[in-house]
Formats: sequence, C-alpha cells, structure tokens
Amino acid sequence: MDTYFTIENTSTAEYKDRGSRFIAYANPCKTAAEFKIQLQGLKKEHPKAVHHCFAYRLGLDGNLFRSGDDGEPSGTAGKPILGQIDSKGLIDVSVIVVRYFGGTLLGVPGLIQAYKTVTALALQITPIVQKPILQNYHLHFDYTRLNTVMNIIKQSQGEILKIENQLFCDLRVGIPVNRSSEFIYKLKEINNVEIKIY
Repeated sequence: MDTYFTIENTSTAEYKDRGSRFIAYANPCKTAAEFKIQLQGLKKEHPKAVHHCFAYRLGLDGNLFRSGDDGEPSGTAGKPILGQIDSKGLIDVSVIVVRYFGGTLLGVPGLIQAYKTVTALALQITPIVQKPILQNYHLHFDYTRLNTVMNIIKQSQGEILKIENQLFCDLRVGIPVNRSSEFIYKLKEINNVEIKIY
C-alpha cells in the first residue's frame, strides 16, 4: 500500500426527521487530541443540542478508532457514523453529529438511518484525496550541501516537516514510500549526509 484516502477540508451536512435536526461535521483529523478539540468546539457552538455523537479512524494501519453514542441507544449513532467512514475507506477523518431533539422518538432503526444518512451527506460534499504514505527521515549534513539535498527531496516528491539551519543542517522529511530507495540512493552519492529513519 503506497497511498491512502482522506479529506483535507471540513464539510457540514444537515438531515431532518420528524422534527429532529442532525448536523454532521466531517473533519480531517490526525490525533485523538485533535479530535477532542474538535468535539469541545462543537459542544460550545451547539450548547443546546441533546447529543454530540461521533466516530473517527486514525493512522495508516487503521487500528486507532473510536465511536460514541453520547446518550443515544447503544450502537445507534457512533457505529453508523464509523460505518460510513469505513465504507469510503478513509483514514485520518473524524465525523461529529450534533442532534437537536424534535419531540418525537425515532426508534432504533430511525436513529441508525438518520446518523448514517447525515454522515454520508457530509462525506459526499467534501473532496476525497489520495495521499502518498510517507516514510520519515532525519537528515544531518553540512550547510554547503543544502541545495543538493533540497533538490533530491524535491525530485522524490518529499515534504519538509522541520528544518534547523546553522553550521550543520538538521532536516526532518517525509518521502513517499515508493520513492524511498531512490531517495536514499541519491543521498548516499553525496558525502557526509547522515540519514536516520524516525
């Protein structure tokens, strides 16, 4: 697997059923800490909403995921939300659905349908992007080699994550996994460049 699918922009969609309003917010999300900030922000924005249900899937192995029903009957909100994220094969995505109760109970099938539908709508209106999986490297080299190293990073379609320049340069870069061997080969042709995976 050289690439993964995610979203880069936040999108919002709304769905109504028998007076209840469901508002879904689909967000790019890299960490559980980032998700907590997103959830707290929506709780402040919608203090009168009765439920703030959610799901997220993070990390390239897909093993970091959570879903929450926030007081709805078990399995009626978080699972359908996560199911929609997974049906599109997305990673590093969170969806939070805010519900305003309309006075009529929707029942378990009605709730599952509402949370599933509003999540699908939010994920339909934001572009899904395919991104390369990156291998991260730490490079240490003499300042005089900076231009040559930068050209190799550019040719390898790499991303610079952090840079510190003094007499010596310390760079943290992400290189697409399918370009990594070519990247290391070119760097080894330059003398005195230390390469570490981190």
